Amino acid sequence: WTITGNINDARAGPVSVTLTNGKVLILGGNGNSGYLNTAELYDPSIGIWTRTGNMNNARANPTAARLTTRKVLALGGYDGSYLNTAELYDPSTGNWTTTGSMNVARDPPAVCILTDGRVLATGGETSGGVILNSAELYDPSTGTWTTTGNMSISRKGPTASLLTNGTVLVVGGYSGSTYFNTTELYSPSTGLWTAGPSMHTARGYYAASTLLDGTVMVSGGTNGGSILNSVELY
Repeated sequence: WTITGNINDARAGPVSVTLTNGKVLILGGNGNSGYLNTAELYDPSIGIWTRTGNMNNARANPTAARLTTRKVLALGGYDGSYLNTAELYDPSTGNWTTTGSMNVARDPPAVCILTDGRVLATGGETSGGVILNSAELYDPSTGTWTTTGNMSISRKGPTASLLTNGTVLVVGGYSGSTYFNTTELYSPSTGLWTAGPSMHTARGYYAASTLLDGTVMVSGGTNGGSILNSVELY
């Protein structure tokens, strides 16, 4: 590891996205003076962060994804209230514009870009501390969200990974009282979920990565009783 440039705003619970030009966009989080709407760009060629346009909504624990249009969709999170709002960052202008709000506030949802460019958002926590099993789809061509099939289990802190066959794998998570080893598979063609194979270990708040061969790796997390060092491959 080598040290590189510091971000301008200290942030807990931000999210970052790599842009198509190789720069990294970081946004939101909880700062020393409250919830942040600021965003910054990292240039790997010089190792420096510069400020870019502010979001319309401050967000801690948001989710963000780079769309096939090259814009970045930021959604959900928390600013003292659970958020259903979403907005788009345009790297060509450095500006944010609001887009359609989700049907349900989510902190934070698991998000996956589908092969057709739509965005699946599922699970998370909403007002009253309710853990969600609902899911919805964002269409970048219309800027609107529509509901789709519900997961069989309400999950906070899962991840959603696109598989090579176009289905989405959602793994583990937390119900508010129980950590899960179960998984579910979402079919974009039917809008329905089916049970997937269970992990060996229940876990939430873990890291997930998709390897070059399409294998999904989940690492670490917690099962409520222990902090985990175990890793599994799907």
